[in-house]
Amino acid sequence: MTLRIDKPPFLVAVDVVAAVLALYLVVRPTIRRTLAGLLAAAVGAGIGWLATWLLIDVLDVFGVALTPVTRMWAVLAFAGIGLAVANLFRSRWWRKLVAVLSIPVFVVMAAAGINVDFGEYRDLNDALGVVPYPALSFHSERGEVADIGTDYASTWTAPASVPAKGAIGTVRIPATESGFAARKAVVYLPPAALTPKPPVLPVLYAFSGQPGAPADVFTAGRIGQTMDAFAATHHGIAPIVVAADQLGGPGRNPMCVDSAKFGNSATYLLKDVPSWIKAHFRVSSDPAAWSVFGYSQGATCAVQFLTGHPTIFGSALASSSELGPTLGDRASTVQSGFGGSVTAFEDAQPAHLMTTHAPYENSMLILGVGQNDAKYTSFARTLDADATQAGIRTRLLISPGTAHDWNTVRYTLRNGFPLIAAHLGLTQ
Repeated sequence: MTLRIDKPPFLVAVDVVAAVLALYLVVRPTIRRTLAGLLAAAVGAGIGWLATWLLIDVLDVFGVALTPVTRMWAVLAFAGIGLAVANLFRSRWWRKLVAVLSIPVFVVMAAAGINVDFGEYRDLNDALGVVPYPALSFHSERGEVADIGTDYASTWTAPASVPAKGAIGTVRIPATESGFAARKAVVYLPPAALTPKPPVLPVLYAFSGQPGAPADVFTAGRIGQTMDAFAATHHGIAPIVVAADQLGGPGRNPMCVDSAKFGNSATYLLKDVPSWIKAHFRVSSDPAAWSVFGYSQGATCAVQFLTGHPTIFGSALASSSELGPTLGDRASTVQSGFGGSVTAFEDAQPAHLMTTHAPYENSMLILGVGQNDAKYTSFARTLDADATQAGIRTRLLISPGTAHDWNTVRYTLRNGFPLIAAHLGLTQ
């Protein structure tokens, strides 16, 4: 059984060990040395606070805000390291040894606490990027596109026995037309799709953030559990979820557009992936039956695709979206992503796309954002206003007590997917 690093047994154990080590390092033979150790811890805490303030609030290195909880863990780690360093001087060899060994413990303690706050890694496999899913097993009956709108019941009579849960697996979706160097996709097949004669089903794209990988929406986002919970109360019916690779690598950001530098990401996602889906599964051809979900960079892609391609996607669920495709600043984005063309850059922005395609006939956009994520909350409100003006039905979800993290993603899925499901025709 894989050790869960996001659950109390591990977290409590690490915190207890760190506390014992800190107490040992604080207590010195003399009051003067004890006070010196406490002063070193205070200096370390100050350095930790200064580092987070400089990197996040001043330089905005990561482009996202940190919650008070994450800042607290960073400060505690620096405080522990400062205390350990103080014990390396004028001390016995065994105290020096304990001080050296305590440093990684303090780092692990902080990392574990920050991980819980971000809600990303369940275990070490997740942290190391190990994909826990086998190769996808295809059903014998596949490749039928139906022009039925969202009336899925008309194509299917539920058998006496439907699997309790869906299946998740990896598959290589060929970049036939785009030539995009995509990693393997991760696909979820709902219980109904695993029956001998599956119904026509809707499709839900799912995009991770950047850096990231297709499996992230399943491991950190837990979209498979969300779909299984929905299917359990809807006769095994839920969308086929396709987490295709929109990045081509964890450190790359093609912005879901075609570019000379990053490759034809848009063509891959808008032509190669749909062609593969239609060749392998029974799906509806109606745009209302196609939706796209994403987090952060993936959320931006979701908004781009909904607003720019209403004949392909009828709805989108976006958690912490940017205003549009970006590499962090306008100049580098225009140069690297759009070959230096300001016009191409501006044409790819959702605000422009919404003006171009308005009024939308049957589109829905659900925007989720963390309560403590001021920058992305501002983005979400702007997108919400623009979409409403363009005739897109919208809803803004604020995740209480979270920021730019996977806890916000899961909140957005729990509360936003029922709205998407209704638009997909899965509920009344």
